Amino acid sequence: MTASLLSFYIFSTVILLSSLMVITSKNPVHSVLFLILTFFNGAGLFIILHAEFLAMILIIVYVGAVAVLFLFVVMMLNVAEQKSEWFTSRDSGSHIPIGILISLVIFFELIIVIGGWKYKPDLLNSISLNISNEVSNTHSLGSIIYTDHILLFQLSGMILLVAMIGAIVLTFRQRSGLKRQSYIKQISREREEGVELVEVESKKGVKIDV
Repeated sequence: MTASLLSFYIFSTVILLSSLMVITSKNPVHSVLFLILTFFNGAGLFIILHAEFLAMILIIVYVGAVAVLFLFVVMMLNVAEQKSEWFTSRDSGSHIPIGILISLVIFFELIIVIGGWKYKPDLLNSISLNISNEVSNTHSLGSIIYTDHILLFQLSGMILLVAMIGAIVLTFRQRSGLKRQSYIKQISREREEGVELVEVESKKGVKIDV
């Protein structure tokens, strides 16, 4: 057994186990961490296939941006508390039909893709791409992305920007029972507002209003 084959089995096993833990873990933070582990091992599989560019994109974009964004959103929104509200509130069943509808749409899309897939042995011969052995895969992909597919590349960047702005907006959402720190009030605070001078009689304490 070669080293590449052994690495493939190791990465594949870890991907399957971590993917299973993503959907079975009760703690949402643990699910996101297992998702990050899945992405790292997927990047290892891409490196075995000599697709270094896709491996770096998987780590930089998915692990460095998307998965970390999921982690911050999960930690900021207190999903465990909201999940109990979803199932105990009166309108808890109102979003169930929408979820079923979305699930059916995704299911039928998968059926269409799998049913319409057909293997073509002469596919590589029919594609007119100028593949040169003198440049690396990363150089070739960069030339295609920044020339032929520049609009799609910019659109994906805008989608990530919107996701980042959405996460920032969620962190500034007003929630009950949460005290926020106001830097302006702290800086503009006067001495009289924070210090109170009280004359205390001898051998007597000070009454504190709680």
